[in-house]
Amino acid sequence: MVNQPQFSFPWTRRYRLALLVLAILLPTTLLLGAGIGAYKIAPLEIPAILLKGEGVEYQVLTALRFPRVLGAALVGALLAMAGAVLQGLFRNPLVDPGLIGVSSGAALGAALFIVLVPGSASLEAYALPVWAFLGGLLATQALWWIARTPFGTQVAILLLAGIALNSLVGAAIGLLIFASTDQQLRSLTFWTLGGFSGVTWRLLLAGLPFALLALFLLLPLARGLNALTLGEREAFHLGVDANALKRQAVLGSALGVGTAVAMAGGVGFIGLVAPHLFRLVAGPDHRYLLPGSALLGSVLAVLADLLARTLVAPAELPVGILTALLGGPFFLYLVMRFKKEVYRA
Repeated sequence: MVNQPQFSFPWTRRYRLALLVLAILLPTTLLLGAGIGAYKIAPLEIPAILLKGEGVEYQVLTALRFPRVLGAALVGALLAMAGAVLQGLFRNPLVDPGLIGVSSGAALGAALFIVLVPGSASLEAYALPVWAFLGGLLATQALWWIARTPFGTQVAILLLAGIALNSLVGAAIGLLIFASTDQQLRSLTFWTLGGFSGVTWRLLLAGLPFALLALFLLLPLARGLNALTLGEREAFHLGVDANALKRQAVLGSALGVGTAVAMAGGVGFIGLVAPHLFRLVAGPDHRYLLPGSALLGSVLAVLADLLARTLVAPAELPVGILTALLGGPFFLYLVMRFKKEVYRA
């Protein structure tokens, strides 16, 4: 068996510093997210409140704030990790789970479960991630098949097919909304807008095994993705099984995005923004990019939820709308930058 390639990038110290900063920033962000809201709690007093174990602040933290901020962190990590892997797999920084239809496929799977499965409310916390995962997996496989050519996967075709798939899924969800009851309509509205207000301990614990399995599948792909940046033929000569790598990447990404959608609905652009920001700050080595993207995605998701709760208080903005408002211009910036690089080449 040929050993996996050992890549030596000149920015090792930079990578470690970036990971250290993010590792410190994440718990700080979690404390801010848990403390700030309609009922304000000083973040520095949270440890003392937890040790006390009683009172209104304790109930607010344990029943409402903690599952919400932990769910946001988990969703952000899953979306960012899936985005980083898909960008490495397709060798293009413009690829995002939402842009290529993985998120919409997962949302359609969740919507089908909500509307079509009788008595779904009692099974929702456990079965919904499975349906969302299957929807994301089918969408990913369909797009992969469409974009596959004898000369490799064409990213332009992939993005165009993703746009078409998003349109079809939007129409299908519209039909489900038309056929849904009032209770189902409220649930579907949550999925289309996205948010963390519905994350409870039960939903968080039900999605945690799927999330851990997705991370377990995606994290070991770092060295193979590094080799794949040289091209599939070169990666083969370096001992990387490209087909096995692709299968694991697609399966892990679909599982991660499906779990994220099942927990929070349509929260977009984190899978695009987090990996790209980490590349700008540290570099492209996937051994650091994958965990760094997960940490940064968690931070961004918790901050987005915090802004959604405070910008128009006492009302609350859907997080999916906020991330789209912030991520859309960022994506346009990436497109313009990519256009300039192609023109120079």
